[in-house]
Amino acid sequence: MATTYIPTVQGTGVKATIQRIGGHLAGMVMPNIGAFIAWGLITALFIPDGWIPNEKYAALVGPIITYLLPILIGYTGGRLVHGQRGAVIGAVATMGVVVGSDVPMFLGAMIMGPLAAFLLKQIDDRIQDRIREGFEMLVDNFTLGILGAALAVFGVWGVGPVIDNVTNWFGDRVENLVDNHVIPLASIIIEPAKILFLNNAINHGVLGPLGAAEAADKGKSILFMLETNPGPGLGILLAYFLFGPKSLRPTVPAAIIIQFLGGIHEIYFPYVLMKPRLILAAIAGGMSGVAVFEVTGAGLVATPSPGSIFAYLAETPKGGYFGVLAGVIISCAVSMAVASALLGFGRSEQEEEEASDEELAEAQERSRQQKAESKLDAPAAS
Repeated sequence: MATTYIPTVQGTGVKATIQRIGGHLAGMVMPNIGAFIAWGLITALFIPDGWIPNEKYAALVGPIITYLLPILIGYTGGRLVHGQRGAVIGAVATMGVVVGSDVPMFLGAMIMGPLAAFLLKQIDDRIQDRIREGFEMLVDNFTLGILGAALAVFGVWGVGPVIDNVTNWFGDRVENLVDNHVIPLASIIIEPAKILFLNNAINHGVLGPLGAAEAADKGKSILFMLETNPGPGLGILLAYFLFGPKSLRPTVPAAIIIQFLGGIHEIYFPYVLMKPRLILAAIAGGMSGVAVFEVTGAGLVATPSPGSIFAYLAETPKGGYFGVLAGVIISCAVSMAVASALLGFGRSEQEEEEASDEELAEAQERSRQQKAESKLDAPAAS
């Protein structure tokens, strides 16, 4: 049975608005989790550091993350706004930002997919009653085609470069923190950037080159561990499994396997988007893990890509396992504790269920009373 797995947000105010926005963003990703899992399995299996390296099959990895996944997200976002026509134009517009950037364009897809569908919906609403009979298909196809082409060009020219600049800005901030020797604070920038799917750009575009230079000099580098640590994501997923909405819990075990063992961190980003306050758990876990890495002198000899626990152990220099494992475990424990607290240890959901039960009981009681009153008021049979 198809479902988006997105719990309905109740109430108004800033908190509910933020959760609702996060829910919409997650709603573009959650229906495509299966595609992420497929990409994660292909990556974990066939890349050179994978379980069964195969150059021919590994050629799937790049096109899937560069083209397929962003286009699926843009397609889904457009469909949420304007049905099938919105889905089609969302995919076309997303192709523009994919071509206009050098990084996987998940964030651009989340922008262009719904935006393109919204603009098309506005046009459709204004012209649908003015189209002469027999020209509906012609007008529908040309409005979608013309607007889609314009938005694709705009994506290449405008949105793609903007996302690249955002990525570069995050990278510069991280580099400044590293240069000023306040490495744990880098998590304040890295973790939110990861949730916006900028993790690969920061890791491979900034931290990887810096770490390679340090590893060439010292034999290892902590910079390889700032973004790739699987501990914070594992902690958040464990908190969701124990205390998250019941509708989501069945999806968590598979996500844990893909994230922690397969190293595909993107799998847990939608869970944070649905509850944006959980970014605090990711930051707390990231900072604590980096602090442990720094205190114990931990480091890796190369970038663990993907960032699975197996890749971590494979890239750990001889004698350095204690610090690496301690940092991963501590970061997992901290992020799980903070995420559990932010999820209310399941109390909020339980209270909502109890409230619903009470409302149901009250409604049943009112129904019984009304039924009894109707019998009392009914005229006696003659």
